[in-house]
Amino acid sequence: MARPQVPAPAAPLRTPKPVIGLAVGRGTGPEVADVFEHVLGALTARHPYGVAVERSPRLYHSYVSLRAERDVDRIRALTAEDADHYERFCRTRAEQGTEAIFRTAVNAQSLYLVRQRLRAVKVDLLSDAGRSLLLVRDQAQGFYTGDNRHTPGQVTRTMAFSQEITEAVVTYALRRARHEWPDGRLDRIVMAYKFHLLDGALDAWVAELADRLGIRIDLCQPDTVNRNLITHGLPDRTLIVAGNEWADIMHVMLLDRFGSDRQENRCTENVCLDPGLAGLVEYQTVHGSADDLAGQDRVNPVATIRAAALVAERHAGCPGAVRAAEQALRTLDERGVHTPDLGGRHSTTAVVDALLDVLDVPELDVLDVPELDVPEADGTPKDAALVGGP
Repeated sequence: MARPQVPAPAAPLRTPKPVIGLAVGRGTGPEVADVFEHVLGALTARHPYGVAVERSPRLYHSYVSLRAERDVDRIRALTAEDADHYERFCRTRAEQGTEAIFRTAVNAQSLYLVRQRLRAVKVDLLSDAGRSLLLVRDQAQGFYTGDNRHTPGQVTRTMAFSQEITEAVVTYALRRARHEWPDGRLDRIVMAYKFHLLDGALDAWVAELADRLGIRIDLCQPDTVNRNLITHGLPDRTLIVAGNEWADIMHVMLLDRFGSDRQENRCTENVCLDPGLAGLVEYQTVHGSADDLAGQDRVNPVATIRAAALVAERHAGCPGAVRAAEQALRTLDERGVHTPDLGGRHSTTAVVDALLDVLDVPELDVLDVPELDVPEADGTPKDAALVGGP
């Protein structure tokens, strides 16, 4: 007589509790991180499974804290240690399913070493008066990347450009443009690079890619883009893919032409194109480490509040978080609740407390929260967020 088949016990359901990474630098980093955790906690309070924050165990250096070392070799060693540690943190979080990390400001050289290794691009969607501009900054190659070699009285910086990375950056930028403008209208694609320094190689790569995709890409010198911006402005629905050295300098000008907000109030995102990171998105404030304000409870929290709202909505299953945060910020504006850099007299803590008092956290429909966090047949998790977007 055959033995009856006993069904295997059902595997327990795994609740899809979002895990958000947090990396903290020196200066005002600890204060900014506290703001992020408080606001994220408030915005996700109605999530049925909660939201976990996984903080990196290392406190990363700012440029000011490194300068205090007063020894070039020591600064180089600490820079490398910070870069190696943060790269490992990003890769580990991505391997464990984390979609997003919030990072406070850290030393630029360490940061750009990581961005080079993870093939990162920075994304800014600027809009004002019915016009919009998508700026994708190439952080994976160029003059901001590379290594320094020191000899007596000289620093030699070595960097590289590659066709593979150029195509990856442009391809991502086009995909992001389709996401931001789903009606398909894209008036112009501009690349702003110092391409004349590369012996025609970048020209050839871009021309080949444009032919393959059947699109027009205007490869321009940065000064040409600047003249057109000043003389004519840029048409609506312009996608600019830019070398980071130009985009970093021009960000304030582009905000002036295409955005109505101060740079210090903005957050931005860095998307990792390295295949091993599955589109991990790193959010940051645009302002720096502000070491001169450390411990004074005076750092402007607006950009951090906006970053927390983006993370809550895009990566923690809390639709409406961005709208709720913006409405609360408008209420604070009407009441004149600002830190001193914005002409106010309130501390960081006072601004955040006031925001939490007026924050109207939207109801969360539990039917929108998946019961199972299991991958599809191709290995993609259910309800996976679009790379770098909501």
